[in-house]
Amino acid sequence: MFLFVLLISSFSAGAQQLQYVTEKNIRYHETSGSADAYRDAQCTIDLYYPQGAKNYATIVWFHGGGITGGAKEIPKELLNKGYAIAGVGYRLSPKVKAPVYIEDAAAAVAWVFKHIAKYGGSDKLIFVSGHSAGGYLGTMITLDKSYLDKHHIDANRIAGLIPFSGQAITHFTIRNENGLKPLQPTIDKYSPLYFVRQDAPPILLITGDREKELFGRYEENAYMARMFKLAGHTRTKLYELQGFDHGEMAQPAFPLLLKEVAEIRKEIESAK
Repeated sequence: MFLFVLLISSFSAGAQQLQYVTEKNIRYHETSGSADAYRDAQCTIDLYYPQGAKNYATIVWFHGGGITGGAKEIPKELLNKGYAIAGVGYRLSPKVKAPVYIEDAAAAVAWVFKHIAKYGGSDKLIFVSGHSAGGYLGTMITLDKSYLDKHHIDANRIAGLIPFSGQAITHFTIRNENGLKPLQPTIDKYSPLYFVRQDAPPILLITGDREKELFGRYEENAYMARMFKLAGHTRTKLYELQGFDHGEMAQPAFPLLLKEVAEIRKEIESAK
């Protein structure tokens, strides 16, 4: 699927006039002060939110870095838009191995579901996104319901899943942990493709140009989109950002993320 994107985003004056605050280094695991100093240091959220606003949407953002690097972030492209942004940190390979970092991602999303109302947000408007490895983690915990089930959260409560160039097969770092080469494709319990299902939340898959992307990232997402449609999932979309490579694609993808959040939010609120 080809997409030529020229998108100019406009945002309400009300959203820009809100006062935003950031609460940093919130530990999201239910048990804290453990003997695991690495977990306590890595597994935190920076929560950016519009102070005094009510029932706003929250975007949970997982950073990229191949599950071996990177740090939690609140992308500047998402600031001052009327939403809360939860920038998530998680443990990294090789200090830990799968499924530890996937479990971290689930614990972070569960924390947002359980606590965002205290900050004024709505637990019916929680969106999951992230770039590259972050997109993979968000997709895994949305599609494999077992991770959030452990926190008594139904993954179908996620309002929308919008991964940027996330891997659809088993992540290459997990394959490396098991002695497999980056070009050895694998679909197993660590593959989002393994958990394609009709009743998943709305999904917007965004990748860079298929000729410029990392390995076969576009083709993986295209296959997953097709499998969702064959499974009867009616809310799957796939965008290919032509001319942009794996790293560059994030910038033009942010307006698409914001547009999707706004559209789904409008649907949910009008259905009340």
